[in-house]
Amino acid sequence: MGRPPAMVWHGDAELPISDLIVLPGGFSYGDYLRSGAMAAHSPVMREVIKRAKGGTPVLGICNGFQVLTEAGLLPGVLMRNATLKFICKDVHLKVERNDTLYTSRYAKGEIVTFPIAHKDGSYFADEATLDRLEGEGQVAFRYCAANGKITEAANPNGSRRNIAGVYNETRTVLGLMPHPERVADAALGGTDGTKMFLSLVERLN
Repeated sequence: MGRPPAMVWHGDAELPISDLIVLPGGFSYGDYLRSGAMAAHSPVMREVIKRAKGGTPVLGICNGFQVLTEAGLLPGVLMRNATLKFICKDVHLKVERNDTLYTSRYAKGEIVTFPIAHKDGSYFADEATLDRLEGEGQVAFRYCAANGKITEAANPNGSRRNIAGVYNETRTVLGLMPHPERVADAALGGTDGTKMFLSLVERLN
């Protein structure tokens, strides 16, 4: 993204002044208890929550998405995959909107391919919450077929309404289970994630 990132330890109590906070994928605390539940109470998360509520953009990828839901920064929860198995493969996603910090380089409705690698990636929320997310435009990405159709067969983990990622109410916080950073360079096997980071660079500079 043109600047070296500041690497912050989970046990730190402070954050440097930042244009963007990223909670990466991984298996924080070994995913004991629930995925992301323990990390959501790490010392650094108090400052992450404060910054997020103050408007600093926060991006949570895979385990980072789980942490954001456990910390209350995003609605819903991530549950065990419907297959009860770890899934690692490429999936097709539909970009629901392109008027956000994260998606301005995409076309609305564009179909992209990102990899997933998770066991607890099934997005769940009650019907009232799902209806609110739909109505307020907080659904970021959906699992879809290669032709863009939203089908049960295209849903890799049983997520409600094929939801792969959601925004907060102001669309400054984004959580998604697929990994855009793993397809951000041709050398990695794909570039569909590049537009997300270019969107951020353009909007945050």
